[in-house]
Amino acid sequence: MKLKVRVKLGNKLFFKKKKIGILGGTFDPPHKGHLEISKQAKKKFKLTYIIWAITKKNPFKKKSSLSLKERIKFSKKIIKSSKFIKIKFYESKIKSNRTIDLINHIKKNNMLDVYFIMGADNLINFHKWHKWKSISQKCNILVFDRQGYKAKSLKSITFKRLNQKSLEFIKFKKVNISSSQLREI
Repeated sequence: MKLKVRVKLGNKLFFKKKKIGILGGTFDPPHKGHLEISKQAKKKFKLTYIIWAITKKNPFKKKSSLSLKERIKFSKKIIKSSKFIKIKFYESKIKSNRTIDLINHIKKNNMLDVYFIMGADNLINFHKWHKWKSISQKCNILVFDRQGYKAKSLKSITFKRLNQKSLEFIKFKKVNISSSQLREI
């Protein structure tokens, strides 16, 4: 995949950064809500592609009910014809499951403008993430509203403290489903 976009203005040739999204998580299991926010982010922010960065284990949650291999397989199945989504597992490559380490790894390519995508439920405890302020300085954070989390996330430490230029709260037609609900079925 090409990472540079050439733009010619008059006799000069410029390289424009590609805008990519990262949706990280355990995807335990992946569902149509993940797909919908990916589609919305791509459309609204004109992202070239989105990486679903699947983690082996979320440090804030209990053990996953599905194996990593199963979650990757199901993620690939859910995205079907959505060619703009890439399923990736970075942890063995970067030797970390921390978001800041993933962002730093991806930002090694300075021709990428990174948009980190999350649900409003994650914003509530985002201030507990390792180097959370650095994440907001290195990429744009797109927070998608989730059923029952809007008020709490807008009152969160993160929302109050971060520069609103690097964090955008997105209202959209919600898909009323979560991985937690699916695990209970």
